Amino acid sequence: MSDLDRKKIASPAYDSDDAVDSEASSEIFDGDGTRLLSNIGVNYGSIPTGRVAQAFTIPESRKIGVTGAVFLILNKMIGTGIFSTPSSIFAATGSVGICLLMWAAAGILTLSGLGVYLEFGLAIPRSGGEKNYLERIYKRPPFLATSIFAVQMVILGFSAGNSLAFGRYVLLALGYHLPDGWAARAIAVLCITFVVVLHATLPQWGLRLTNALGVFKVVVLLLIVFSGFAALAGHRLVPDPHNFDNIWAIEKGDGYGGGGAYAYATALLQVVYSYKGWENANYVLGELKNPRRTLSIAAPLAVVGVTILYVLANVAYFAAIPKEDLAKSEVIVAGLFFRNVFGESIAARSLPALVALSNIGNVLAVSFAHSRVNEELAKEGILPFSKFWASNKPFNTPAASLLLHWIVTVIVLVAPPPGPAYNFIVNLYTYPGSWINAFVAGGLIYLQLTKSENWSSPFHNPLPITVVYLLLNAFLAITPFIPPNSDWNADGYPYYAFPIVGCGVLLFGVVYWAFWIKVWPRLGGYVVVAETSIDEYGAEVVTYGRLPARDPGCEVEEVE
Repeated sequence: MSDLDRKKIASPAYDSDDAVDSEASSEIFDGDGTRLLSNIGVNYGSIPTGRVAQAFTIPESRKIGVTGAVFLILNKMIGTGIFSTPSSIFAATGSVGICLLMWAAAGILTLSGLGVYLEFGLAIPRSGGEKNYLERIYKRPPFLATSIFAVQMVILGFSAGNSLAFGRYVLLALGYHLPDGWAARAIAVLCITFVVVLHATLPQWGLRLTNALGVFKVVVLLLIVFSGFAALAGHRLVPDPHNFDNIWAIEKGDGYGGGGAYAYATALLQVVYSYKGWENANYVLGELKNPRRTLSIAAPLAVVGVTILYVLANVAYFAAIPKEDLAKSEVIVAGLFFRNVFGESIAARSLPALVALSNIGNVLAVSFAHSRVNEELAKEGILPFSKFWASNKPFNTPAASLLLHWIVTVIVLVAPPPGPAYNFIVNLYTYPGSWINAFVAGGLIYLQLTKSENWSSPFHNPLPITVVYLLLNAFLAITPFIPPNSDWNADGYPYYAFPIVGCGVLLFGVVYWAFWIKVWPRLGGYVVVAETSIDEYGAEVVTYGRLPARDPGCEVEEVE
């Protein structure tokens, strides 16, 4: 078969109305599936919709260049972590040198993951990220990997954490010291609503604001870094903490040190999570100008830049904050730093506002990227009511997919009670991603070592680096199951509840697949066909549709 050969995999799915062509194709078909209009030369043949498929064309003026892609990554990576996490890292380790080493090592580990995603992204330059990579790797059982990823992305792909943080810091900036309550949540709902409406109606202004806040975050971190250099030179309002006198000493003091292996593992886990977001551009490759070139420049530039800023920011904190104060500062290390360098008034007035702006930048970046993943899942008929969620009307933007992101985020914001229940759900956002990343890394190793897969990419990630990334994610996935040395219910819920529920979300994807593949089709008397074709980059594009079940026992039908 040639490049334009198609393969139909008979298996159940949703109504034919849900099957639409992919963003990469930008094609329109008549009722017979004959191509009427296309800006590329790919013929998808007879898509089993019986109707006109939707076309997804993005104006060149709205596509993202290198600078925009850099800030799209920066805005997701730089949230509140660098302003707060250093306190718990030092409290766990009790060593200045080990803390700095952890931040540098996490940056290197992040680069190992970036190599994996660069190889996949340059080989399959389409929006959707892991969805495309898992589909390329795990083809049997049909649709299982896609279903698991779809459930994980839709259920846990919310922006509740940073939206609520925005609400809290807005209240702090206004002088209200309120815990998690309805005032903060109301501001959080307004935050996500503003972001979604902006991206849906004025996408170019949404990207401009994202870029502006990305510049702002870098400026704030540079302010911390250079203030740290000034503190090292003696320009501070507190005595020299002498934190660098014996940098590699492992000490145990008031509130820090003595945590053991579990504390070190948890500390590394927190540092690695502070780098999350580096894969953000992979989710929107279809909206990048010259996606292969843009991704290969923007992603390494953003990750290396953030790594340098993170390490130097930690040096700055240690230059101005005594160990006992740092270990007990808990949430806002940066606030204590500003107070010790500039004085109480400046720290109290400026920092909450700075962190709030950092939070909304993260919400902008996450909403933009995750809505594109939702759109890709809907365009391929994977979600219920896919035709609606895939719609780009009325603004030629993924407004419906943004609405889906908004709905899930608002539910997470308003449904749980304050306290441990809410923190548990928000923290759950990151955990299942470790399993997804591990399967992506393991899949790349399989593709590289299996000649029959005919795998090729403009970028080749060395096998040892891929193995490092696989082991890292295995560590992140397994560590939460290890009992802590301290109270098993320190966070308000058993330590094992977090990973068990995270794995449960992934298993729910299997249940969803079983109903989608087995139960509903047998009740409805239909099968699904997966139209596989080649886009202009040579990557496979899969579109799901529904056909009457002529032969219920048929599982695979090849069409030439």
